[in-house]
Amino acid sequence: MKTPEIRELSVKDLRERIETEKVNLARLQMTHAVSPIDDMSKLKKARRNIARMLTVLSEIESKQDKN
Repeated sequence: MKTPEIRELSVKDLRERIETEKVNLARLQMTHAVSPIDDMSKLKKARRNIARMLTVLSEIESKQDKN
């Protein structure tokens, strides 16, 4: 998910999406622990997506605090 797409989401939707992505990442990590996954970039992409969403969420919340 790209940053402009993330910025279009509401705060509630963004929080829900973050939780969903965290669950998916945990599932991927568990799958990888049992039997190595073919595409290791999936883990990296999932972590980066979560970080991107958390960054946008903190930006939105800091803007709301200023107003």
